[in-house]
Amino acid sequence: MVNCSHQELRAAGPEDAQDRGMMMPAPSPYQKLERDWQTKGRIGSLQSPQKFNNQDFTLLREYCLSRGLLFEDDTFPAHVSSIGPNLLSADKLSHLQWKRPMISMRSGSLQAYFCFSYRWMIEKNPHLIVDGVSRFDIVQGEIGDCWVLAALGSLTLQRQFLENVMPKDQGFKENYAGIFHFRFWHFGDWVDVVIDDRLPFLNERYLSVQPRSRNEFWPSLLEKAYAKLRGSYQNLHWGYISDALVDLTGGVQVQFLLQKPPPDLQEIAKAAARSQCLMGCTIPGGQSVGNVELKNGLIKGHAYTVTGATEIPYKNGWEDIIRVWNPWGHGEWRGPWSDGSPQWDRVPAEYKKDLYEDKDDGEFWISRQAFTEQFSLLCICNNTPSFLDFGDQRGTRWSLAMYVNQWARGLTAGGSNYHNGAFSRNPQYFIQVEEPDLKKYNVVVSLMRKPANNMPDAQKLFTGFLIFRFQGLKDRLPVAFFSQYKSKVLKYGFNVSTRDVTNYFFLSPGTYVVVPATSEEGQEAEFLLRIFLRIQDNHEDLKSRLSPVIPKDIPNQSQDNSSENIFLRYAKQGSDINASQLQRLLNEVFLEAQMLLDVMQPKCLSYKNYQCGFQQAKQH
Repeated sequence: MVNCSHQELRAAGPEDAQDRGMMMPAPSPYQKLERDWQTKGRIGSLQSPQKFNNQDFTLLREYCLSRGLLFEDDTFPAHVSSIGPNLLSADKLSHLQWKRPMISMRSGSLQAYFCFSYRWMIEKNPHLIVDGVSRFDIVQGEIGDCWVLAALGSLTLQRQFLENVMPKDQGFKENYAGIFHFRFWHFGDWVDVVIDDRLPFLNERYLSVQPRSRNEFWPSLLEKAYAKLRGSYQNLHWGYISDALVDLTGGVQVQFLLQKPPPDLQEIAKAAARSQCLMGCTIPGGQSVGNVELKNGLIKGHAYTVTGATEIPYKNGWEDIIRVWNPWGHGEWRGPWSDGSPQWDRVPAEYKKDLYEDKDDGEFWISRQAFTEQFSLLCICNNTPSFLDFGDQRGTRWSLAMYVNQWARGLTAGGSNYHNGAFSRNPQYFIQVEEPDLKKYNVVVSLMRKPANNMPDAQKLFTGFLIFRFQGLKDRLPVAFFSQYKSKVLKYGFNVSTRDVTNYFFLSPGTYVVVPATSEEGQEAEFLLRIFLRIQDNHEDLKSRLSPVIPKDIPNQSQDNSSENIFLRYAKQGSDINASQLQRLLNEVFLEAQMLLDVMQPKCLSYKNYQCGFQQAKQH
């Protein structure tokens, strides 16, 4: 988790960082979660996104235009509640101002009015976009949301993703009514988030991201919409770049730990650039460290955008270099291959002309070796993990299956200890791997728990998944299988309270079961499981390769179903029960057994086949 607000830059010290995780409320254990993922126009698709807070952008704008009003969003008001209770001191909150971009007054145009609490205006001739969208439009403000801005910087390099997030039907000229909207991927669904254009200022400076051009506002408005989605600006202060990349694309993110990087890291990075992936990286640090500038110019606990990777002739060989951008918009690496470093003097002119620029814009080159020494994590995100092919498809494609399910206490929340009899209660999903000739990564498993945007004080939840190999029918595996299992178990996650746990594997031919779990038995959460399988391009139905199993044994398992035990299943860590929990107990526990069977079945949401090919990334 990273945060960098450069207002607090200080000298390096010995303090250690501790990541702060996101929390999860316990959902109803019988809530029905089936959705139709295969329908292109379904609610939640890009063509028909969900309306966040039930706000319809088109209807709201038409209403304001018809009455000569500027939109005011009462679900995310110009008030300290939208900032959050702990981001600023009481004194700073008292000096907070909300400003709108000023519109040009032309004959027949909307006449803006401003109440005394936000009468200040920013610019006489505002634009949503000036001369195209670029990472260099972004300059971080007072909020420590470098993880969001690093993801935005990467988003600007891939227009196919950018157009999904930022609809074109808005601006400050035609049909301006002080209302804008942006789209994000939220736990499996695209949602359309409506905002007004009142932006928070502190001491005449942007509290949020500020545009490099005074009259360009897409970075500030997009950031405000993301803050609304996550509950407040405070909830952007510290976070994981992997979360932001997924929310901006709906893709799958894969992380590479750089303390022990894979031997093919440079090939992975170059393949990711060719296949138009979004990439980011982080430097070790954390909330307690603050913004520590190291002697080499890098910032401890900071998130950066990876904007390119290539090899370059140097001396008598080739040097692998990686291009990185700082979302502060300034502050760069001072080591080898940085701006003005002597290494560039020994590079052929034709290469130097294409790659080298000596500007204080936050972007710099760094050698692959120094990159792995200075950064702790590389995160790559795309619709599919096609970069793991390294451009060598050999008649294969990546297929995807998605499931929504939940861990419910006493039913499907069996914990991560597979020697414990309760473990077999966890949902189970099968993988059939049949390609003996594929000697590359062929399976990616991504587990996401439903985010709790407005619950920063909720209990930490550690999640992950285990993969077991077995022989036999694809039926629910019993307690004895797990308790007596002697072969190697692939276990991933459970050590950090992150929202998204993803890993990539090479699995030899055979049948496997993926078991998503919480670290401890009885912990409740909803989750989204995505399994990507690289298969031969023979148009085989993926359902024969990936399938859930019905937990037939759960209603009949040997557990104490006395009134006392049922009560304790719904009580939260004790013998007290609140009104909401009591309502759940009364409404749900005593439903017919058949309804229980229907709901507890893991819901297969879709099977999607992607033809994965590499395209040359555009240069910006």
